[in-house]
Amino acid sequence: MFQHITTHIFLTVLMYIFIFLSMRIMGKREIGKLSVFDLTISIMIAEIAVFIIEDIERPVYDGIVPMATLVLIQVLVAQISLKNRKLRLLIDGKPSVLISDGKIHRGEMRRQRYNLDDLLLQLRGQNIDSPADVEFAILETSGQLTVIEKNKGTSSSNQSGNSSSNAEHNEQGNSGGGSSGGVKLPKHKIRYEGLPIPLIMDGKVQDTNLELIGKTRFWLRTQIRQKGVSDFRDVFLCSIDHKGKIYVDRQRSR
Repeated sequence: MFQHITTHIFLTVLMYIFIFLSMRIMGKREIGKLSVFDLTISIMIAEIAVFIIEDIERPVYDGIVPMATLVLIQVLVAQISLKNRKLRLLIDGKPSVLISDGKIHRGEMRRQRYNLDDLLLQLRGQNIDSPADVEFAILETSGQLTVIEKNKGTSSSNQSGNSSSNAEHNEQGNSGGGSSGGVKLPKHKIRYEGLPIPLIMDGKVQDTNLELIGKTRFWLRTQIRQKGVSDFRDVFLCSIDHKGKIYVDRQRSR
């Protein structure tokens, strides 16, 4: 009896240490908002650990090997997805806009199987009484609902409007990145400074977003050259906000 209890304690401690180390290896993302891929890996590791603890007759390596395999898969996929946006979108999916300019997108809610009660509950949790007060409500890939109120967008624009001329001089680019103003954009395209539109990600031009703001690759190349970057592949992130300010961050040397 005592040996049976001791074995269970030993296996529990061993599984705890292994899972703890696995989470450290897989990174801080695992303890934050989990994507579907991360959640699947975490559940499988937990289930395998339970089997090992319950069945003391089973060799420990029967659990360690598949758990180590899952950790390896997660690390490899995470490394590949750092440079491959298509893989990121395939694994994590895209954020979904459920509300824009106070209008609920019922079609998108239906695709995400997100009902009205869930939406109103999330809005109330952020002290918002009506969807009419919402500029954007975005369902993130982690399942979290990001809400931006209309009055915040307006106040942000009003407060920054008085000092925009000074800010443009103070926010000039450095070796890592920077901002520039003066680009005229359709006002209905970009409403809120907190939602910049990415134009280049991981060295790849986002042509759909360029079309959204009515610009071309030739225009974009001119903009990044003003920042001292000659090629799209040398840009890690290039985005533009509702004021037409462009942010450029270069690829770091490998």
